[in-house]
Amino acid sequence: MRRFEYISPTNIADVCKLLDEFKEDAQLLAGGTDLLIELRKPSARSLKVIIDISRVSEFMGIEELSDSVSIKPLATHTDIYQSNIIQQYAPLLRQAVATIGSPQIRNRGTVGGNIMNAAACADTVPPLMALDAMVTIQSVHGKRMVPLRDFFVKPYQTVAEKNEILTEIIFPKLLNSTKSAFIKLGRRNALAISRLSVAAILRQSEQGVIQEARIVPGAAFPQWQRVTDAEKLLIGQTPSRELFTEAGKKVSEVMISFTGRRWSTEYKEPVITVLVRRALEACQ
Repeated sequence: MRRFEYISPTNIADVCKLLDEFKEDAQLLAGGTDLLIELRKPSARSLKVIIDISRVSEFMGIEELSDSVSIKPLATHTDIYQSNIIQQYAPLLRQAVATIGSPQIRNRGTVGGNIMNAAACADTVPPLMALDAMVTIQSVHGKRMVPLRDFFVKPYQTVAEKNEILTEIIFPKLLNSTKSAFIKLGRRNALAISRLSVAAILRQSEQGVIQEARIVPGAAFPQWQRVTDAEKLLIGQTPSRELFTEAGKKVSEVMISFTGRRWSTEYKEPVITVLVRRALEACQ
């Protein structure tokens, strides 16, 4: 591992000052589940400073607001899983974090790190995007809020500048009449990185007609996105296996229109169709 200076600030203002001073020569350390692995690689880039933000209390917590939920970036996957607030207002996010790594990884890994790392397989991003989440990023020059759907440029790259830090994730509460689900497929049943995943949200009328639908696949597109073409197929319809399969096929079509046909398409094309169907069925 290459040498670097280690700094552990205790407030947001100091973190922002350090980022503004060192910019691309600095790296933030939160849970460290990704960073520590990268630092040990021979190809790791040289850094002047590691800024450990794990002692900044302003970055901790999950809070219920009047009509929304606020998650701070140091909330661990275990914190999210154990939160009654998340269980009540964002159960699909709770399902997603339960699939991440091992108990040790969930105890250390943070939602902020999962978002900022921007890996295509990040499991918290599809449910948060389905929840219409916004993120707040901050620097010495102030704060700005960005819809999560506009936050990612490509895998491992976000719109955040080198001197900016994620300070909050906020999303509207799901209504009691809204059902949600998250499904993930990996190479094994545990400690698995997502090959594909699907976050889905459905709201139906008292008569059982679908009034709202949100579908966000994971590890399927160059950037995460809702598949509105598939969502439109569902609106105004009565749920059925055939309808959900049709929506899954539309997701598959849209995926291929972005990625083209590659060596993995033969596998992903039918699988994403089935995952979408299963996720929508789980919303019943």
